[in-house]
Amino acid sequence: MESFINALLLNYFKVFRKFANFNGRSDRKEFWMFFLVNVIINIALNILGLIPVLGKIFSAVSVIYSIAVLVPSLAVGIRRLHDSDKTGLLMLLLLIPIAGIFAVLGLCAMEGTPGENQYGQDPKTQT
Repeated sequence: MESFINALLLNYFKVFRKFANFNGRSDRKEFWMFFLVNVIINIALNILGLIPVLGKIFSAVSVIYSIAVLVPSLAVGIRRLHDSDKTGLLMLLLLIPIAGIFAVLGLCAMEGTPGENQYGQDPKTQT
């Protein structure tokens, strides 16, 4: 369990080290670990937002957090699409309510192109 948590946090902070890097590729593990941590943090902040006295503070923190992770989330999503040799412009599907989210998540779940593609080296072979 400890190694899973370490991998989770390692991949989460790896995305922040590439904060606004929209070039290159990200493997599924990096994307989904970042996604999972964001879901956990958002759920926790929303639950804490239900506390009567402190709820408004936690709701504000939730909004601030969402804004803070917007650019890294888009960047890792675009790099994830690049891994399967797809254009990052497909992230615009997120503008379509509900169906767009599922479409992008489905594309991000696809296995990446083995070896090098037009967006760079396979992230699984990079160190």
